[in-house]
Amino acid sequence: MMPYGSSWEEELNLLFAALPPRIASAARRLSQGRGDLLEVVLDLGREPEARFTDGEAFLDSANVGNAEIDYVTEHVGLFGDDNRAGIERTLHRISAIRNRKGTIVGLTCRVGRAVTGTIDIIKDMVISGQSILLLGPPGIGKTTMLRECARVLSDECAKRVVIVDTSNEIAGDGDIPHPGIGRSRRMQVRTPALQHAVMIEAVENHMPQCIVIDEIGTELEAVAARTIAERGVQLVGTAHGSNIDSLLVNPTLNDLLGGIQTVTLSDEEARRRGTQKSVLERKSPPTFDVLIEIQERDRVVVHAPLAETVDEALRGRVRPPQLRTRDEAGAIVSRVDTSAAATRPSPFEPAPFQGGARGARRTRERRRRFDVDEYIAGQQRREREWEPPAPAVRPGPPLSIFPYGVSRNYLEQSLREMRLPVRIQHHVDDADLVLTLKNYYRRHDSPVRAAESSGIPIHVLRSNTVAQIKGALARVYGVEAPPETPDDTEPAMQDVLEGIEQMQRTGNDVELTPQNAYVRRLQHQLVEEHALTARSTGDEPNRRLVILRPSE
Repeated sequence: MMPYGSSWEEELNLLFAALPPRIASAARRLSQGRGDLLEVVLDLGREPEARFTDGEAFLDSANVGNAEIDYVTEHVGLFGDDNRAGIERTLHRISAIRNRKGTIVGLTCRVGRAVTGTIDIIKDMVISGQSILLLGPPGIGKTTMLRECARVLSDECAKRVVIVDTSNEIAGDGDIPHPGIGRSRRMQVRTPALQHAVMIEAVENHMPQCIVIDEIGTELEAVAARTIAERGVQLVGTAHGSNIDSLLVNPTLNDLLGGIQTVTLSDEEARRRGTQKSVLERKSPPTFDVLIEIQERDRVVVHAPLAETVDEALRGRVRPPQLRTRDEAGAIVSRVDTSAAATRPSPFEPAPFQGGARGARRTRERRRRFDVDEYIAGQQRREREWEPPAPAVRPGPPLSIFPYGVSRNYLEQSLREMRLPVRIQHHVDDADLVLTLKNYYRRHDSPVRAAESSGIPIHVLRSNTVAQIKGALARVYGVEAPPETPDDTEPAMQDVLEGIEQMQRTGNDVELTPQNAYVRRLQHQLVEEHALTARSTGDEPNRRLVILRPSE
C-alpha cells in the first residue's frame, strides 16, 4: 500500500507550510526519522505535539501562543459549522477547539492520505454491488478505505459514483476534488445538519449507481440511507461504533441494521421458545448487506449476510463472523471466527419463561413441537442455502431490472427469497431487462417503446403476483422456481417429530411416509436441527426418508 500519486511530498509540504516555521521544521525533521506522521496538535499554553504511528513527540519546548494559532488559521481554509477546515487540493483536515466566546484555543492538524490497496482485504465485496457499512474507532482508517472504495468503483468498475462529502474530508478542500477519488463526483455539504438532504438530492438529481457517505450519525441520515438502499443504489458508508454490538444498542443508528421492535408473544409461544413473553425482533431488512468491523489496518471482521447476524443477536446468540487478515507476505487470509461467541457474547439475552413446576414440565414438552407456518417460512428464506438449484446462476455482474407496472415490493420479496443478484432500476435506460404486465405492454407506453427501441428484453407477466415474478426470474437465470408449499406439509413435519421420538425410544431406524422432493427437503432440515441424520430411499412417487439411529 502506498500514498496515491507522485505529489504526496508536495501535499505534505503544504501542511508544513500552514504551520508556524519553527513547529514546521521540527515536524519535518521528526517525520523523516520516525513512522508515518498522523497529526500535529496545537493547544494554547501547551507544548506543540506531533503524533506518529509509533508514538508521540514534542515539537518545541516553548508553549503555543495566540500568534501560532492565528498563523495556522490564516493559512488554511474557512472553518465550517463543524469547526473543520482544509487545505485546497489536499486531504489534510484542520479541526478547531473553541472557548465559550468562540475563540479558537486549540487545533488538530490531521494528515490526510489517499492510499491505494487499502481495500484489497474487502475488495471482492466492494465490487460485488453489495451495500457495505464500515465500523471502527477514530483514526483506524475508515475514511481512507472509503476514499479508495470510491476510486475502485468509479475507475475499475466504471460505475457512476457520487460522494456526499460533509467536511471535505473524503475528496479534500476546494472546488476541485482530490485525484484520490478517481472519476467519482463529489457533492459538498454546506453544514452537517443538511447531510441527509444532500444524500437524497444525490439520488434524485444525479442518477448514481453508488453513493459514498462518511459518518452516518443521526436519525435523519439513517433514514436517508435506507431510502437510498431501497431505490436500488449501492451504498458504502461509515458509522460511529467499534463493533456491531455498539450499533445494535444505539437507538439512533440501529435502524441501519433493520431497527428493533418489541413483540409480545402468547403464553403458548413463549413456552415453546422458552423465553419471556416480550422479545426483541428486527423490524425490517437492514439498510446494508454487509457490516465490516475494522479492528486494525490489516485485520477486519465481516458480518454477512447482515440480516441473519442481527436476528441471531436479538435471540441472544452470536453468529460466527468471518475474520480476514493480511499476512506478512501481503496475502489475504480468511477464516470463520468461531471464538466470537465466547469472547463477545450477545448484548441481548432473552429471559426464560417464568412458570411453576407444571409450566416447566409443559415447556419441556412443547419445546419438541414447533409452529409449522413459522418453520416453513424460515425454510423458504434459507432454501437456496440448503439445496441450491443445479443450473448455474447467470454469470457476470448483477442484472439490472426496471419494473413497469409491477409491484416493487413483490419484486424485492422475490429477489430476497430466491437470493438472486439483481439491481432494481428507476429508469428504463439503466436496465438490462424490463418486467411489465400484459395490459401495460398492450398499451405500448413510452417505457415499453424505449425498451424496444434500445433492444432491451421485455418479459410480460400475466398478473402482478409473487409467483409470476418468481417464474420470470427463474427463466431469466435458468434456475428452478421455488415450488408452492404443499397442503400436506404440516402433517409431514409432525411425522418427522414423531419419528425422531420413536427412534430415540426404540434405538432403531424409522421410516417415514412417502413425500415429494420439496417436503423431503424440509424434513431433512428438521432432522438435522435435532442433531440427527436421515437418508432418502425408494423411487418416486414412493421416495421417503429414513431417520437413522446415531452411530456408536
